[in-house]
Amino acid sequence: MAGSIKPYETAAGRRYRVRYRKPDKQQTDKRGFKTKRDAELFLASVTVSKASGLYVDPSKGKATIGELGPTWLEKKSGLKPSTIKPMQLAWRVYVEPRWGRVAAVDVKASDVEAWITQLSAGKAPAARLGGRSNGRPLSASSVLRAVGVLAGILDDAKRDGRIHTNPARGTENLPKKSSAKARRYLTDAEVMRLAAAIADPMRSTLIVLLAYSGIRWSEAVGLRVRDLNMLRRRLHVRRPVVEIDGIFHEGEPKNWERRTVAFPAFLDVALSALCAGKGPDDTVFSDGPNYIRQPHTSKSWFLTALRVAGLERMTPHDLRHTAASLAVSSGANVKVIQRMLGHKSAAMTLDTYADLFDEDLDEVATKLDARATAAADVGKVWAELGFRAS
Repeated sequence: MAGSIKPYETAAGRRYRVRYRKPDKQQTDKRGFKTKRDAELFLASVTVSKASGLYVDPSKGKATIGELGPTWLEKKSGLKPSTIKPMQLAWRVYVEPRWGRVAAVDVKASDVEAWITQLSAGKAPAARLGGRSNGRPLSASSVLRAVGVLAGILDDAKRDGRIHTNPARGTENLPKKSSAKARRYLTDAEVMRLAAAIADPMRSTLIVLLAYSGIRWSEAVGLRVRDLNMLRRRLHVRRPVVEIDGIFHEGEPKNWERRTVAFPAFLDVALSALCAGKGPDDTVFSDGPNYIRQPHTSKSWFLTALRVAGLERMTPHDLRHTAASLAVSSGANVKVIQRMLGHKSAAMTLDTYADLFDEDLDEVATKLDARATAAADVGKVWAELGFRAS
């Protein structure tokens, strides 16, 4: 027998109770149905869901997002600090204020889509504003991160049998990240002008290294003396250092891939000077015993140097793009640039720097023209085929 339906009397009139067994054979019931027909329909749905393996225990679905969220975040604690920190912020500021008191089973796709619209418009409640919105639209990246946190929590709830489907997956109004803004690539002369505008030799060397090696700021800050091979002019990217909320965290390279990068000979003297008198485990770039901090404020030494050098505003990370540009101009192929930058694939390099390879199309066409012309009288061939030379 699939279950039973029994009537009972209440102050509001007759009601019906459905008693049935869950897939684990434990008996449970649901009461409050106003008509026997409603009770029968519920029992039928339970029977079908059990037979198809889609049964969801109503008591498990009562767990709130606020109860499930911390557990989900705890499982992410093994991620890099630079990855987990934005997730924790999104949870605390945007996800928990809206969904913390909502049971997992009560999260509806339409409500999630309405929340996405509010986030994009700056109308969603935020914890730091006491539950009020600040009226400023969130960037597409911030919205996607907040929705990703909610969706991740609900993924766990689905795996645990708390819900049947994840209403935060497949939403139709997720914002799209805007295409990358036009990049500013420095020339060799501009890089040297920028370096000359920095009074500190260590920082000046750091800027030039970023522009000619393509390593990230965190990777450069994490360089130790033992990571430099001065004979072969190689540096080994092993343990980047990321600064989060004023605290430095040493971790693994992006994409978890250590790599070796070459640097030009003109950096020999400067890098050797920075390593002089240091032990193998000492950092190459440091402020005494401390890691060098990345410049952020409008009064930073980097922005001051840009003004002195007459260059437009940019960030140290933009020098990574300059390195790619200089490498392409020097004739490096895409696989070499991929290895230099630490991209996961050559396709990623091409997608990121497609604009740098536009000139290669013209160069290929020119070389093909030269080969064809050298092999035969192309004009004569066209004439024989009835074409007139332009």
